[in-house]
Amino acid sequence: MSEYQYPLDLDWTTEEMVVVMNMWEALERANEQGITVNEFMETYGKFKKVVKSIGEEKRLGKEFEKASGYSLYRTVQEAKKVENGRLKMKGRV
Repeated sequence: MSEYQYPLDLDWTTEEMVVVMNMWEALERANEQGITVNEFMETYGKFKKVVKSIGEEKRLGKEFEKASGYSLYRTVQEAKKVENGRLKMKGRV
């Protein structure tokens, strides 16, 4: 984990913030050490219950990518292709 802040919305409840932070952590794992596709997609599903709009997801994803170099969009697309097994992105995006 690098030294940057996760993009969060201060209007979210504590529980919602935890769900979104878990998504950023799963995204980091997918890009740094690997994560099972099932775990990643389950975390993403919970994230989508908090961040319902595509526009908000894109905005948060871009903020996170700017800070970390990891693309939420590209990682989700790769997870959908892999479907099963382990997800490990190749280097920083």
